[in-house]
Amino acid sequence: MTGHSVRTLRPSARHAAWHWVTPEAQTVLATRDLAAILRFHRRVHGQSQTETGALIGYDKTYVSAIELGKRQLTDVAALRHIADRLALPPHVLGVTDPADTDFRAMVQFGQSTVRLAEIARQTGHASEAVAELWPLVARLEARARDGHTEREALRLLADARLGLGTALGNVLPEERLATAAHWTAKSLNVVTFLDDPALTTTALRMHGNELRKAGLIGAAVNRLVSAASLAPDRMSRAAVLPLLARAAGALGNALLFDRAIQETMTLLDEVDHTSLVNPVALHEIELRGLIGTGRTSTAILRAEQETPAPTMTVAPQWRVIELTTSGKVRLLGGDTRGAAELLAQAVTQAQAQRLPHQLQRIIRTCGHALGEVSSAATHALSQLRTEMAA
Repeated sequence: MTGHSVRTLRPSARHAAWHWVTPEAQTVLATRDLAAILRFHRRVHGQSQTETGALIGYDKTYVSAIELGKRQLTDVAALRHIADRLALPPHVLGVTDPADTDFRAMVQFGQSTVRLAEIARQTGHASEAVAELWPLVARLEARARDGHTEREALRLLADARLGLGTALGNVLPEERLATAAHWTAKSLNVVTFLDDPALTTTALRMHGNELRKAGLIGAAVNRLVSAASLAPDRMSRAAVLPLLARAAGALGNALLFDRAIQETMTLLDEVDHTSLVNPVALHEIELRGLIGTGRTSTAILRAEQETPAPTMTVAPQWRVIELTTSGKVRLLGGDTRGAAELLAQAVTQAQAQRLPHQLQRIIRTCGHALGEVSSAATHALSQLRTEMAA
């Protein structure tokens, strides 16, 4: 076998760079046994004892002695050096280091930042969420590029990328929504190595929704179907299904839309209500999906029925979405005046919340039938574009 053939059988550089993140690696690191850690590192990288020795500054014989338990390394400076060369926090090898304290503080601060950013987004302040998350993501990515791939930091990076992508999906206009999907996709790149079903489901769910908004409907449905199948519990599955219904409706897949919306309705009495899993949000999703699957007359009948009572406070951006969908149904039903009133309210709220994508949706909904409302939405969109450019 040639040397070239041997190299092609080794793990990819991408896999090797993240090898400390896997559950198997966490089990090895928990032992704090340098011999086990060296053996694991060599196996993942496909390295010989000579190659690993060159990396950490020891010859093959010494590495072999450590792995066989014939040598015990206790020198603090040497252990700190090995930890650095293997991209491990020093405490894993029993070394106290000020950098570990800084790292733990960064993780705690970062977790708080992600939580607060999501609260900001849910309360109509997505721009502030982007401003908070951007520097955190940059710092974590710089750390990963430097070879520090601790599981805690990478889990935080995955969460931060998801939060950033979702917030960008609120504040960017349609022609730039691929940027939001780009960031949620980058989160999936990390999640792959964490082997966490709940996190994987969340990442696929959020990425699928951003793909839908970016117009990549087929890919969105694919991700969301995967998310639903991987969901570890009813609550996780219920969080996916409304987004799957929206994507299926946009794709025109009536069978998949009906299945998703019906199962979500069934789960309403079994799970806690959220911004998506509640009667008001599902009413909007159902109306839009019925129109998307060619059942406009059914959507009009549904809209004429009593609107479901809210069971929780809905995020402000959902009010804009609901107004726009209701306005569209009114317009399709011939109620031009009612449609204009609802869509005018949607314009005001979308402008106040800085939601360019929703303004573009309002403009499409108005078409040529509601010129005055369309002009107001176009003007509001132009103002937001000017602010973004500045």
